[in-house]
Amino acid sequence: MAVASPVSQRSTVVALLLLTFATGLVDAISVLVLGHVFVANMTGNVIFLGFWFVPHSGVDMTAAVVAFVSFLAGTVLGGRFARHLDHEVAVRTWLTAALGAEVVLLAVLAALAGSGVVDYHDDGKLILIAGLALAFGGQNAAARQFGIQELSTTVLTTTLVGIGFDSRLAGGTGQREKLRYTVVATMCAGATIGATMSRFMVAPVIALAAVVVAAGLAVFRYGPQPDAAPKSQIS
Repeated sequence: MAVASPVSQRSTVVALLLLTFATGLVDAISVLVLGHVFVANMTGNVIFLGFWFVPHSGVDMTAAVVAFVSFLAGTVLGGRFARHLDHEVAVRTWLTAALGAEVVLLAVLAALAGSGVVDYHDDGKLILIAGLALAFGGQNAAARQFGIQELSTTVLTTTLVGIGFDSRLAGGTGQREKLRYTVVATMCAGATIGATMSRFMVAPVIALAAVVVAAGLAVFRYGPQPDAAPKSQIS
């Protein structure tokens, strides 16, 4: 059962788009700098795991496994967190806590990378991969509660299917077309900025992702309430 957002529909979309933008930022860093591995979009990593039995595939299998396991751990923690707070706090407070934890984790990772405590040129990158995947696993778990297929914030496959299936070329009406194109463009923009910045820096990109997620948190925390806000449950 989907959770009713504590803010208006427009504000909900804006907040989730910000989280989607952050996904583009960190996946650009992880793919281009941390060993050709995804930390937010797990579809690619599942395929990479299939390369395990293929010699000299060119994929850092250790990084792929760490990302996959950490992301899954993030979703588990996110699910337990949501169910623990069920009936105990308002959805607005739950989102503040869940996304706040993500912001703190991203800020810590940025600080570790920026100060040189974690060297992303050696095995230290596994710490960044694990932390980023954990953070975005939790984010995905939070976004999933709203039940908006186009805005899982980390995966675009369903969104792209919707664009084609509901398009006028397929005999559809083009329903939700604007939203779907916006989601795709948002993640692409995040990836473009992340890839550009990765040519010169890493830690600031992670820090930027933290700022963007914090902006999404602020929208959920202080955004206008919906006109009719039905009581809902986290399930």
